[in-house]
Amino acid sequence: MRCSSSTMAESVFTELVRRAGREAEFVIDSAATSTEEIGNPPHHGTVAKLREVGIPVVAHRARQVRRAEYGNWDHIVYMDAENARGLRRIFGDDPDGKITRLLDWTERPGDVADPWYTGNFDATYRDVLDGCTAMLEQM
Repeated sequence: MRCSSSTMAESVFTELVRRAGREAEFVIDSAATSTEEIGNPPHHGTVAKLREVGIPVVAHRARQVRRAEYGNWDHIVYMDAENARGLRRIFGDDPDGKITRLLDWTERPGDVADPWYTGNFDATYRDVLDGCTAMLEQM
């Protein structure tokens, strides 16, 4: 995952959980499946969009997910097909069925719009908000 959509999802889900008063139920994190952004802060477009909608940006520096983390999480949520390939490369199998695509929690399954390519942080935010809202409602 690139810093744009995964950090946005982490920030949005963290805020939705806070507003629902359910912080004690969750540990929320995001990590990349690739290495090109390791150590970088959230993308400026992500920061700008989150500020525009009043969602605090989580403190974050990009890191790559590690194979050993699979057992640490109840849910591992990815944004798009590229992330799915990266997770398969890192984790191999998903024996516990915990890896899901964010928008598969919604009524309109599919990939989250990737602002890395589109530059459209509005579309990404809509996708992320829809996915995070649906996911929280179902947990």
